[in-house]
Amino acid sequence: MYRSGGYRDRSLLHPESVVLLAAETSAEAPLMARNLAAGGFRGRLLAVGAPRDGFEVVPTIEDLPVAPDLAVLCLPPDALEDAMGRLAARGCFAAVVPGPAPDLAGAAARTGMRAIGQGSFGVAVPAIGLNATLSHVVPAKGRLGLVTQSSAIARAVLDWAAAESVGFSHIVGIGGNQDLGFARVLDWLARDPGTGAILLDLRRIKNRRMFVSAARAAARMRPVVAIRAGGRLQDASGLADEVMEAALRRAGVLRVAGFEDLLSAAETLARVRLSARASGPGDRIAIVTNGIGFGALGADAVLAGGARLADIGETGLAAISLGLPEGWSGRNPLALGPTAGARLGEAAAMLAALPEVDAVVALHAPAGEEDPEVVRESLTAAVKASRGAPILVGWAGQASAGAQRARLAAAGVAAFPTPEAAVRGALHLAHDRRNRAMAAELPSRDVLDLAPDRALVTRLFERVRAAGRRDLTEEEALSVLAAYGIPTVPGRAVTGAEEAADAAVMLGFPVVLKILSPDLPRKTEVGGVAIGLASHAAVLAAATAMRERVAAARPEARITGFLVQRKAGSGQELRLRLGDDAMFGPWIAFGRGGTAADIDPDEGFDLPPLNLALAHSLIRRTRTARLLDGWRDHPPANVAAIADALVRLSQIAVDFPEIEFCNINPLRADAEGVLALDAIISLRPPGEQAMLAIPPYPAEFARTWRNRNGREVLVRPIRPEDAAAHAEFFARLTPEDIRYRFFSALAELSPTQIARMTQIDYDREIAFVAVERVDGGPDRTVGVSRLIREGGGAEAEFAVIVDPSWKGQGLARHLMERLFEWGRAVGVSDVVGSVLADNKPMLAFVRALGFRVRASAEDPEVMEARLPL
Repeated sequence: MYRSGGYRDRSLLHPESVVLLAAETSAEAPLMARNLAAGGFRGRLLAVGAPRDGFEVVPTIEDLPVAPDLAVLCLPPDALEDAMGRLAARGCFAAVVPGPAPDLAGAAARTGMRAIGQGSFGVAVPAIGLNATLSHVVPAKGRLGLVTQSSAIARAVLDWAAAESVGFSHIVGIGGNQDLGFARVLDWLARDPGTGAILLDLRRIKNRRMFVSAARAAARMRPVVAIRAGGRLQDASGLADEVMEAALRRAGVLRVAGFEDLLSAAETLARVRLSARASGPGDRIAIVTNGIGFGALGADAVLAGGARLADIGETGLAAISLGLPEGWSGRNPLALGPTAGARLGEAAAMLAALPEVDAVVALHAPAGEEDPEVVRESLTAAVKASRGAPILVGWAGQASAGAQRARLAAAGVAAFPTPEAAVRGALHLAHDRRNRAMAAELPSRDVLDLAPDRALVTRLFERVRAAGRRDLTEEEALSVLAAYGIPTVPGRAVTGAEEAADAAVMLGFPVVLKILSPDLPRKTEVGGVAIGLASHAAVLAAATAMRERVAAARPEARITGFLVQRKAGSGQELRLRLGDDAMFGPWIAFGRGGTAADIDPDEGFDLPPLNLALAHSLIRRTRTARLLDGWRDHPPANVAAIADALVRLSQIAVDFPEIEFCNINPLRADAEGVLALDAIISLRPPGEQAMLAIPPYPAEFARTWRNRNGREVLVRPIRPEDAAAHAEFFARLTPEDIRYRFFSALAELSPTQIARMTQIDYDREIAFVAVERVDGGPDRTVGVSRLIREGGGAEAEFAVIVDPSWKGQGLARHLMERLFEWGRAVGVSDVVGSVLADNKPMLAFVRALGFRVRASAEDPEVMEARLPL
């Protein structure tokens, strides 16, 4: 009987003992054994079977003197499960499988042992001397975490890193991602103080929601950069790549285009002091160079990359002028002249200190009359001394420059071989800061009151299913949109030509006539649309001719009648879509509409659910957004109405996961609002439903609570739009309340802190807010409780605090009971918390709730509370 449930992430990513099981026929075993033995592992190194240098060897698994934390299994597929079961019985629950293992997930489930593989590159933790990898070089200790599915990419990165003096905190080869995958590794690296940035090589995501949740948590703590190999190979249309980029953007992860960009990001993140300056937009780049041509190349690269040349004010220019030689350019880029290379470091340091500069790129071209050692030392000193903007160096050339770049790298300076490469490094910092700023952006209080008619849509889908159909008619699709408050053009469905003409009279001329057929999603391609019909006779003639024309073009198509619609006015033609991605699930898109949408597409992608802030951001990411501002004699469109429609379409995706595809084209937008003129909706096969990559707002947990005096609040899960109310709530707390809650004195919460408290991952945590209605003003937050599961584990930490005016009325107890309700629903086993020892009211409160309280073993001023659920 196999044991189960003993796996810990530490066993895989910071083991104290490792055992190697290797078959004589294993191609991976010799290199794996050499790397393990030569790595200088600080723990215990064991092996089962034949004697091996550097290992304690025992004849069988049962003879192991300790239960190893980690097993490396270089075994044939048919021997894996038996070995995993015996290891689990011995108390080992983590494994690396570098070879083929087609049923690794099944073997893991049956034995209770967790594994990375098949085809894993291995695991390395240089800080403890662990090198259980198939690497041909020894990875150095550093602050980069590398998580990869490709052994080829891993070897190439490590080879480059060895030459560039770049080190790693962890290297993890996920391989086939069959059992343990990205989510558990990201959770570990997010909490690891030795990891400064994370590089990801993504090809296959096993669990979309776990991945996005873990990536978002990691990106909040440190930069995360991702590359995807083979995206276009798998989907030539590029749609899957667009959806992946949207998913990574929502998680705060920076996606780079190729291997060169990945190395550039690694060079930058491994060396640049990212915390040097947290303020500023991040994209204001200053260039200083000893050559005008290099400065121009650098400036072109900045502008082409979507960043800005920093606008240095008169005060900054005057200060710089005092320290530079005569003849410098006097503006950004700062060209010092070919003989002033030794002043590059001084100039870069002065630029880095200016508040209007977010990053400095120092570009050096070889010059005959200078000592390169002096230039290098000047730049190194500037980088090490700077506490302002980060400084990156572009040192061009090879014969003389290669050695100088190597010395810069060894000194911890981000050094690149071309101006463009150095600027690309600065752009990685800018894009990372932009992602973080977007994640911390505080939306307005506005929340869209949807109030959809879900029952109508449910009945409609049931009728479609009962008829044996998956595709809705246009009239049915438009009625779904109308049920969710998306304006639709008035129209009537009829069966014959005479009825169509009569319907046109009732609607008012001019009208649009469309053929109705479940077999013709693109009616225009078969002449199934007539526009601008202005009389009864014109509609009658058009309907008769249309039926004959369509029947001739598509004789197999079932024609059920006509749809007559009032002709809409002029405006921008847009397209809104819902679709499904194999890796990340449902997506939502906005862009140019009309018949040219597929020929010259311009679309932005995101993942539902959307709020108004996310909808506006989606619109702004397209070229079409500029047209919505109006041009020449075209008035601006109502962008707020477009964002409203996107949020409503997003809610349709949330409420009805059986929808496979939806296409609103065109959505006519003008100054007055929007109007859906045509729509297609297709349902999934019966029984199939999509799972969103991002959990929707858990509205089902909202309910009203009254105290003994009838005073009423709405207790509901927190949402991003609560940011302003949260800041106001904090401002009303007493200094003692704040110290007890945060274990320190805080004058105010920063925007980043407020964002983290209000923009939460509902799979990992919950926060309930008690909201009081205020006559003539915005709702007021009067209490907050919070329960956080680290990495989605079974144990969760609580916090609760209420407005001083609501103390002693039972609100805190109710907020805690709501946490317990949520915890039980998601499988939390224990609620835990830390309470300051002098916080007597809170200690009495938690004891009354049934918590067991004891002194902390780590801090005598703290008490630990625990409540099994």
